[in-house]
Order: sequence, then structure tokens, then C-alpha cells
Amino acid sequence: MKTIPASELILNPDGSVFHLHLRPEQLADKIVLVGDPGRVDTVAEHFDSRECEVRNREFHTVTGTFRGKRLSVISHGIGGDNIDIVLNELDSLANIDLATRTVHEKLRSLTLVRIGTSGGLQPEVPIGTYVVAERSIGFDGVLNFYGGRDGVCDLAFEQAFREAVGWNPQWAAPYVVVADPELVNRISGTEMVRGITISANGFYAPQGRELRLPLADPELNRKIEAFRYGGRTITNYEMESSALAGLSLLMGHRAMTVCCIIANRLAGEANAGYKGSMEELISLVLERI
Repeated sequence: MKTIPASELILNPDGSVFHLHLRPEQLADKIVLVGDPGRVDTVAEHFDSRECEVRNREFHTVTGTFRGKRLSVISHGIGGDNIDIVLNELDSLANIDLATRTVHEKLRSLTLVRIGTSGGLQPEVPIGTYVVAERSIGFDGVLNFYGGRDGVCDLAFEQAFREAVGWNPQWAAPYVVVADPELVNRISGTEMVRGITISANGFYAPQGRELRLPLADPELNRKIEAFRYGGRTITNYEMESSALAGLSLLMGHRAMTVCCIIANRLAGEANAGYKGSMEELISLVLERI
């Protein structure tokens, strides 16, 4: 049986995982993920009771109960690199004996729903729309570093996308993954759009925003907006759904992302005062997870 070295799985003196500072007993099977550490409190305000609260860096966790369901809400910060940290440490809590550093014989499958914000790319996703990332296109490259990547990705979609937009070989190769179908059906209900979401590896140039520095390809967003695959368009930009869906598929967890659209890139509009819409989305997810 493989023993995982201390250099590969770093633990704190209290036995918690290195970044999240959580111990296995502090983690629920159902997990709501949010980017903003402050949004953890917004979600946890709905809980009927709290077992524990842990903070370290941008990672803030509250575990408690909501209408009889044991839940954890965890902030992951911004970007696919943070998702890589969070998913590996959550999987370690669920499936590795931290005392012996060996993998459990019986693996535990987590349910993870990420609630985020996003920019719409099509007229059918105006500000205020809730978009479920049924498929995600990863610009971040995270999944490309893991064995088995091709086995969980839509390779035909990837090739069609690269060809359609004239993908620059200096950029990380895009990967395409699907969210858990049952979870998508359950969370989506009738209020949400099921879309194809791009997870960018940055907020500015990687999403086509130009401030002082010029873009490597000023036409990339136009080509993305025009792209069709199986009759479907790419609906929105964000920064985490692909790494979450891809790593969860490889690890045997069930995951998806739903975002509130707070900007429409096509219309050039944005709304930073989206608190009311986010509150409603949080309530829907807590009811359905």
C-alpha cells in the first residue's frame, strides 16, 4: 500500500490539511463553494446550527446543518490554481487516512456546488440570469497536469474550439469537461439557464479586457461569441468551473457551478450591486443540494 510522503501531503501540527486547516471530522459530504471568504457568512446565516468555523488565508469554512442536512460552506478564492488546492485537500480529508498517509479502501464521494459570479457572452444571458455550467472550457491548464485527463474530457469539442478561434499555441491547451448530470438537473430547476462556460486563467486580458496593455488577440471574444458546437453557444466567462468539474470527475466526486450574471460583455454593461440576486441563488442552492 502506497504511503504518501510528508512533502506531498503537508499537514499542520494539529493534524489538519495545510491550506484549509480542516480535519476530516469537520467536513460534511455536501459542500457549497464560494469565492469570497465574506460570502461564507452570507451562506452560513441560513444554517439552523453551526458545528465549527475555521479560517486560514482566503479559505474560510463553516460546517453546520440546514433543514436537517449537514453542510460545509467553504471559500476558495479566485482562479483554477486555488481550486487545485481546495479539491486536493478536500479529497485528502475524505479519502486519505491522515495518520497513516494511506488511501482508504472505501472511497467517499463528495457533492460540491460552487456559487459564483460571471460575465455573460450572449444576449440570452442578461444581467441577473443564473447560468449553470453544464459544460466548462478550461483556459487555465490545471487539468492538463493530471494523468487521465483525456478520459474525462470532450476531445472533439476541444479540437473544434481550437480550430474555430485559431488558438494560440503559446497559451495553455483548452480542455472541456461536463458537470455531474444529476446534480445539474437537481440544482437547475426551471429558473436557471444551462450553459457552456469558459473558465479563464485571469480577469483582464484572458477574458478580453483591455486596459493599458494590448491583447494578444483582440478578436478572440468575437470568435468565442460566434462559435457553435452541436447548435449551442458559449454563454459566459468565469474562472473556476472547469478545474472543479475536471478534478471532481477524476477523483470520483460530484460537482457543478452556478453563476449569477453580473455583466454582459456583448452589451458592455455591468452591475456590481448584485447582492439581492446572490441571496436568492444561495437560497435555491441550499434547498436543492
